[in-house]
Amino acid sequence: MMNKYLISIVGPTAIGKTALSIKLAQYFNTEIISADSRQFFKEMQIGTAAPTPTELAAANHHFIHHKSIKDNYNVGAFEKDAIETLDSLFKKHNVVIMVGGSGLYVDAVTKGLDNFPKVDASIRDSLNKQLETKGLIHLQEQLKELDIDSYNSIAIDNPHRIIRALEICIGSGKPYSSFLNKEKSKRKFNTISIGLTADRALIYNRINRRVDIMMEEGLLNEVTQLKEYHHLNALNTVGYKEIFNYLDGKWTLDFAISEIKKNSRRFAKRQLTWFKKNKDTHWFEYDINIESITSTITSIIK
Repeated sequence: MMNKYLISIVGPTAIGKTALSIKLAQYFNTEIISADSRQFFKEMQIGTAAPTPTELAAANHHFIHHKSIKDNYNVGAFEKDAIETLDSLFKKHNVVIMVGGSGLYVDAVTKGLDNFPKVDASIRDSLNKQLETKGLIHLQEQLKELDIDSYNSIAIDNPHRIIRALEICIGSGKPYSSFLNKEKSKRKFNTISIGLTADRALIYNRINRRVDIMMEEGLLNEVTQLKEYHHLNALNTVGYKEIFNYLDGKWTLDFAISEIKKNSRRFAKRQLTWFKKNKDTHWFEYDINIESITSTITSIIK
């Protein structure tokens, strides 16, 4: 299958990855798999900027709204499902498109996941209780003491990532970072990574405008309907947690919206940092003509 190609489209949120993925799927007469971990959940549509019905109809998509927020779905399960789907798709197509801003999920498909030891489930339960009673800073300080490399490299404002790193540190007696970047499973396909970018000020303006559009499309109502599930990990994400604070009477709506914009900008910055680590990515300005991108891809394939 080494004559098969996965075109992976990466870049910060609101840069135009969905639109490009559809154009490339139509150009190569192929299908799209999503590596956006927030768009997996059918209850989260507006706040995740999931493809519209029109966009979904323009090309066959996989891994969009195929799970519920109540499902326990993680990157390991996604890697297995995505590889099985690609095996099937490559029987029909020489090229498949993958799109998504979740760097870990993109890497899971293109490179494979790091192998971690199994640890007792009680460790995670204990850490979750510490999060509730002592707060995130307490867990951050633990990680700083046990694994300074992970503390300096992972998204330390993400409780899920902090707890994952800590449970490995505690359960194995070794730093989480010591298990990273080891030999992984070889893929049976080639990956061509295409990145979209723009001047930072323009990216931030696009993000701010997208948040305004989400509010106009009914984000407040979408989050209100999910309020009873606010404790679920899937909803501990930008666009939802801020409005939960408004619904709980902690913030004004205007302040919650401003926090969504701020946190989305921070997320975009982290995305770019993650994706820039891949030196093989071919970067293009967000508004470049599609012919320049297809020309680059076809020249690589040939």
